[in-house]
Amino acid sequence: MNKKLEETIVRAFFTKRVQSRVTFELASAKKRQDALDRLCHSYRTTLREEFLIEIPKPNSDPADIAKLLKQHGAGASCYVISWDEEIDGKELPLSTALHKAVGMGMPAIVSSIPGKLAYFEAEQESLPAPRFLLKRQ
Repeated sequence: MNKKLEETIVRAFFTKRVQSRVTFELASAKKRQDALDRLCHSYRTTLREEFLIEIPKPNSDPADIAKLLKQHGAGASCYVISWDEEIDGKELPLSTALHKAVGMGMPAIVSSIPGKLAYFEAEQESLPAPRFLLKRQ
């Protein structure tokens, strides 16, 4: 896990009222899941609405999402905060991370430009799961 990158992501995209708590939870092996739980049903109050840009449907192709991210300046690699332990807390090629995260049905943040640009997928409650760009100028 990269605490510094995670702090940057939290400060950029999470609401002020939860930033300290989420940063603490992400850094703790016992509490990390609590931070990820916040991205399930309550993501609209956990993440800053002004930076959530819904990706129009159809939005389930990882290659299309990678292309969209690259149009906004993403590079070839990313950092992932995810429910999936296989990719959580890792720096990966963007395409690898998106193939694992898109359609998983559980929350993931794929940060392609720390603090500036990320892909976010919420928990799937109905088909398809809500999918967004997180983007700051």
